[in-house]
Amino acid sequence: MRDLLFTALLFPLTAMTQPPAGYYDPAAGLTGDELRLALFGIIDDHTVIANSQLWDAFAFTDQAQDGSVWDIYSDDPGGTPAYTYQFGADQCGTYAGEGDCFNREHTFPQSWFDGAMPMSTDLFHLYPTDAWVNQKRANWPYGTVGAATWTSTNGSKLGPCDYPGCSGTVFEPIDDYKGDLARGFFYMMTRYTPNVASWPCPITQGDNLTEWAEALLLDWHIQDPVSAKEVARNNAVFALQGNRNPFIDRPEWVQSIWGPTAAIAQVEGEVIRVWCADDVLNVQRTSGQGAVTIQLLDAAGRECLHLMSSSALTTVPLHVPQGVYTAVVWNGNAPSVHRFVR
Repeated sequence: MRDLLFTALLFPLTAMTQPPAGYYDPAAGLTGDELRLALFGIIDDHTVIANSQLWDAFAFTDQAQDGSVWDIYSDDPGGTPAYTYQFGADQCGTYAGEGDCFNREHTFPQSWFDGAMPMSTDLFHLYPTDAWVNQKRANWPYGTVGAATWTSTNGSKLGPCDYPGCSGTVFEPIDDYKGDLARGFFYMMTRYTPNVASWPCPITQGDNLTEWAEALLLDWHIQDPVSAKEVARNNAVFALQGNRNPFIDRPEWVQSIWGPTAAIAQVEGEVIRVWCADDVLNVQRTSGQGAVTIQLLDAAGRECLHLMSSSALTTVPLHVPQGVYTAVVWNGNAPSVHRFVR
């Protein structure tokens, strides 16, 4: 018999397609650490799901339109997955290979927070996934894989990391779910802000992410924007836990907290347009009068370029890897901040 918690929630989610009025009011106008702390105050003290309730919870949060399990490690968006699972019938048990059964994947591995509650059952980083792929991922960090040592049927990969600053073995999900997972990690950094510094986690340093992990997750966040699936799941988890992932509701807050210019207050001034085309950075000004300083930062905040220009249109060849960059154009003490993907 279903737990009463879930029986009571068998109603349409159409009434919960956005946060309640005033939900994020304490975060209005904030950036950086102040915003992170304000969001922590909004989303902490959620209703904790018992471990035994997770199976029923997944049927509420991760059910595909055809009623099957929405497994991010086997799904093939735009194609036909090699296998699908049904809730209840295909729950693990034992397994000997991919496609045998599904279990519970802590995308932020339990060993990274000593398996403690309430992190262990927080649905914002928990998904139903194929048990064999889950086992292959183990507690390896997410990253980008060059030469894969193992590949799942949907193209998720295990192997040595080739992302700048990253080393060792990592697991790379398919592109369609990289943003989902990144926003889940930013949620964990926010919901458990007071706990992070004490976690034995390989991708954190102090109370925040390491430089390479932050840069990687910022890349994924921008390259894979919030999807309808994430919005629906955010609403479903809210119905169960009573809190939301603010980075699904307000994706721009990721950059406001972790972006390289999060603490810079932008000042109104002349109109400046910045874009990248054919490996050339273009900075166009409405007046072109007086010198400005052009600074280019990568996703981790490292300076890649620093120059001065008095031209109405400045063009600079870019010799930097692909990724997310921020151009800051300083006119005196007034910065104009522009983010783009090369």
